[in-house]
Amino acid sequence: MNTTDTATDTASAATPPPCTEFWRGKRVLLTGHSGFKGAWLALWLTRLGAQVTGLSLPPAATPNLFTLARVDDGLQASHWCDIRDAQAVAALIQHTRPQIVLHLAAQALVRAGYAEPLATWATNVQGTAHVLDALRGQSDTRVAVVVTTDKVYRNREWPYPYREDDALGGHDPYSASKAACELVTASYRSAFLQAQGLAVASARAGNVMGGGDWAQDRLIPDAVRAWQAGQALQLRHPQATRPWQHVIEPLAAYLHLAERLWDQPQLAGAYNFGPLPHEAASVGNVIKMAVSHCPAMGISYQNNSEQPHEAGWLALETAHARQALGVAPRWHLETTVQRTMAWYRAQADGADARALCLADLAAWEAAA
Repeated sequence: MNTTDTATDTASAATPPPCTEFWRGKRVLLTGHSGFKGAWLALWLTRLGAQVTGLSLPPAATPNLFTLARVDDGLQASHWCDIRDAQAVAALIQHTRPQIVLHLAAQALVRAGYAEPLATWATNVQGTAHVLDALRGQSDTRVAVVVTTDKVYRNREWPYPYREDDALGGHDPYSASKAACELVTASYRSAFLQAQGLAVASARAGNVMGGGDWAQDRLIPDAVRAWQAGQALQLRHPQATRPWQHVIEPLAAYLHLAERLWDQPQLAGAYNFGPLPHEAASVGNVIKMAVSHCPAMGISYQNNSEQPHEAGWLALETAHARQALGVAPRWHLETTVQRTMAWYRAQADGADARALCLADLAAWEAAA
């Protein structure tokens, strides 16, 4: 049985902001820069002065944050490339010679994994292997952070948060492919990359929300679409509990992890990033908070028996990240939901998406 004792954890300081002096001029390869998290991270890195090369598929939907926030502005280069194409990935890395790799490209949706399991496995497992294999022999690359998910654990529906050394697994293709991605990452680190001086870490982040996400079958984007269309939000699993956090929180953790790995490669390994375990919240509670900012939004409930399996209860033990890295969220859930809904309201009223993101980044950096 997994147990935890956070009462004795004294490393509770919030994640420090990224160090501008560290990132200025660094050659960074960011995969998945056209996605929701990738677009936010690209904006932040360019704001820090990094020389960012993006590698991704084109945005999958309209609207999308990449286009609305003009993420291309300020990038060193932006390449539309499928990470399932090993030769293209290797050629791009050979040409770019990145000092730091932040690997976010993925098929990132549970229900899409049910619809296209083979594509999910090919992207999340083989695609990650292609990126890591292309780093073999790259003497310029010192740090690689591979982003997976909180769903990499064999979910036993027990009331304990999962630690980094708990068993990996996954019921659905998305979760299982991300667990396999963790094995690929650990294997390349041990067998090849550690010996050449490349520190490789994996980041298992909890559920994120924030302005600019319009993906299908995600809670807040679905809520925003319902609110803007004057329709009722269809809730599948209102009791499902997740470790929610603002998108800025894990991105700050990835950047801080990369900074630490640069000088302390012995910190390479797996890390959970999310709120304190007891701060995990149900879908129903999150929507109650969201409705308070969009009171016209109605809610209806779907028949769970007709839905694909999704985990009911999931929380992360984040003591390792707090103690080893000094990483902990700055914004609690109420602030996260408030700022997220304020972003969508402002953008719907005509505010510039890029300016809204940069304002949230500045507010996060200034938060105590």
